[in-house]
Amino acid sequence: MSDRVTIIGGGLAGCEAAWQLTRAGIPVDLYEMRPVRETAAHVTDHLGELVCSNSFRNATMETAVGLLKEEMRQLGSVVMAVADRHRVPAGACLAVDRVRFAEGLTAAIERDPLIRLVREEVTDVPSGLTILATGPLTSPALSTALARLLGSPHLYFYDAIAPTVTTDSIDMQVAWKQSRYDKGGDDYVNCPLGRDAYYAFVDAVMAAEKVPARDFERIIYFEGCMPIEEMARRGRDTLAFGPMRPVGLVDPRTGTRPFAAVQLRQDDAEGRLYNIVGFQTKMTYGEQRRVLRMIPGLERAEFVRLGSLHRNTYVNAPDLLLPSLQVAARRSLFLAGQIVGVEGYVESAATGILAGLNVVRLLRGEPLAIPPRTTAMGSMLAYVTERGKKSFQPMNANYGLFPPLPRALHGREKKLALAERGLTDLTRWRDGIMAPPGGAASVA
Repeated sequence: MSDRVTIIGGGLAGCEAAWQLTRAGIPVDLYEMRPVRETAAHVTDHLGELVCSNSFRNATMETAVGLLKEEMRQLGSVVMAVADRHRVPAGACLAVDRVRFAEGLTAAIERDPLIRLVREEVTDVPSGLTILATGPLTSPALSTALARLLGSPHLYFYDAIAPTVTTDSIDMQVAWKQSRYDKGGDDYVNCPLGRDAYYAFVDAVMAAEKVPARDFERIIYFEGCMPIEEMARRGRDTLAFGPMRPVGLVDPRTGTRPFAAVQLRQDDAEGRLYNIVGFQTKMTYGEQRRVLRMIPGLERAEFVRLGSLHRNTYVNAPDLLLPSLQVAARRSLFLAGQIVGVEGYVESAATGILAGLNVVRLLRGEPLAIPPRTTAMGSMLAYVTERGKKSFQPMNANYGLFPPLPRALHGREKKLALAERGLTDLTRWRDGIMAPPGGAASVA
């Protein structure tokens, strides 16, 4: 099969789509604009650079995102293969050394003989068979071209990056290592705050200078990436029930639970860096250094990456996309990644797998494949493509999107039953639609 497929965007979704195509022996032109054109959030030219957290979130079957990871592994995910190889301690979560992960993914794509990696900006939507996976930081030129093609404006929301500090700058005479309820051992560093220290911190966050938004852009914050100052604006106790909740933690020096706690998670394989969990912020850099050093244990914190704010772009998928991820008005164009309205690294990568699989089937003249609604992939796909939504907002994978079980179950038992059903149905579906391996290179 000699058809060449164009993929625009070398992020997680674009790499996954390319990988699925080359497994079926289909050559790919993969376009990535960095380093020719930089973005507001990336700092390297690596494919699949993780610009926010280094965590792929929960890895257990008690969560839909944990199930989604296993479904992706069953479908030959290159992202999961590289992530598993560069995993760092994170309790029940899958977190990676972000630099080695991006390097590993870039190397896997560059080694594939069927992928031609083109480092240049694409400013218009190609007319041929194309997967557009440019992600939340789609360039203005291409964004304008896509909006013109779709006949509908994009929607926007802002995403914020949490700061990262050096490990040796954390005062471990104040902080201690522990996962909540000891699930995961001592994978997290915890900084305790008493009542007065907590409220002083909240007041400082509220008063700090912020990076202003541009007047012409509509600000919509995704709940899972809410900046701490936006949470604090909802009430002075909001952070104590959010990223600073102290439940499941006991300060070994006092034997009691602190009033509030800030958690830090390992960011690299060597354990030299830790990111401040859930502390996305739009405070100016100078204010971040001042305010975050009010946290006990971080008084002398050395910041290697400060929080920042960037625009995320996504389309009104229920009105524009088919369940195959094809644009209804142009069946030769597929969308994948966060631009379709999924939220999260894993969810974005999963849509790349689905887009790649369906392009393979389109080229072969086979019916396009839609995963069962009972799977994490299928439930997520249904959310972003079902018609009739009055207000469409990005969504993470979650068990609330799944069809009910035939019998009433609750809590952990219900979640595990949903996962078992999903994996069973995914395996049956995979065996019916997966293309036989082709000429793809090894991840190793």
